[in-house]
Amino acid sequence: MEKIEGILKSKIESFISSKKSVRRDKVIDVFKRRYLIPPRMIDVVNYPRKPVAVFNPGALLKDGKVYVFPRLVFDYYKYVSSIGVFEIDLEDLLLGKLESRESIEVKIILWPQHLWEFLGCEDPRVMGNGEKIYMVYTGKGNTDDEKKKRDVVGFAKFDGKFNLIFKEHLKICNGMETFYPKSVKDSAFVRIENDEAVILTRIHLNDHLLGWVGRCDMDKSTIIADSLKPVLAPEDWETKVGWSTNVVKISDGEYLVGWHSVLKRDLSYRNGFAIINDRGDLVSISDYMLVPTGLQEEYGDRALVIFGDGLIRYENFLIWIGGVGDYAIGVFIADFDNVIRNMRDL
Repeated sequence: MEKIEGILKSKIESFISSKKSVRRDKVIDVFKRRYLIPPRMIDVVNYPRKPVAVFNPGALLKDGKVYVFPRLVFDYYKYVSSIGVFEIDLEDLLLGKLESRESIEVKIILWPQHLWEFLGCEDPRVMGNGEKIYMVYTGKGNTDDEKKKRDVVGFAKFDGKFNLIFKEHLKICNGMETFYPKSVKDSAFVRIENDEAVILTRIHLNDHLLGWVGRCDMDKSTIIADSLKPVLAPEDWETKVGWSTNVVKISDGEYLVGWHSVLKRDLSYRNGFAIINDRGDLVSISDYMLVPTGLQEEYGDRALVIFGDGLIRYENFLIWIGGVGDYAIGVFIADFDNVIRNMRDL
């Protein structure tokens, strides 16, 4: 067993043995306004194919505009994803005016170019950092000499016009050793300062799918193995948990982030919120606040799923822009105060 693998497995065992139940199998419906952006509305301007699925979008509020970064799929044979961007007016988003539009122009800004993302670029989470825009996403591909299929954390940097400056995948490292678990995904930066970042991620190791926090050396494109610690575990009625969205700063040193879990009884995805501090430690948690409801949300290429990836706060509005059924984009709007009111301190 590799040294890093042994250290991480030991941390899992310790965390699982000491964990306590922090959530209930209960739905608190805070998202009273919700609507759909289906793939038929999407017009890709720099690629000659029509997408069959447009879902799991990241989101960014910048200079009064909302930028949405959807995952695009153009066929069901290989299901290879790319990531695009489109701009929408904040007021139109809040009022649901997008539903009446005939088309939305999308430009592809990220697509598979390397072996580690050869099978697709998926599920972006986006944050602004000065004049740069940072994105973490899931790279599906091969990462070692044995050409094993793995999920890795892709990291991309763009300028203010979404021109790609740099991309690489983040490797779990300690000194000279690099370790690739079966899957590392569902990630989001908490903060980036100079060449160091705090990252939320999910590691699939030893049949456990947990939410972790760690530190990154951005100059070396690495997640520092010794810094990793599990902080979010499935409850007894769930198969797994993961982080769903980018973080939203709500006060000095505190951030709101979405999470998801999959239920054992029906394999549905359900979503809630957590508040973390600037080290990634859990401060507060909610029960489920966003679940698939009705035909257009429950039925899709993957049934019973609302997933990630974009979270925006504007005044007292909290806007979750996520994937529905692995085929469309959903916009879900709640009162921020109502969300916070229904969270419990840990």
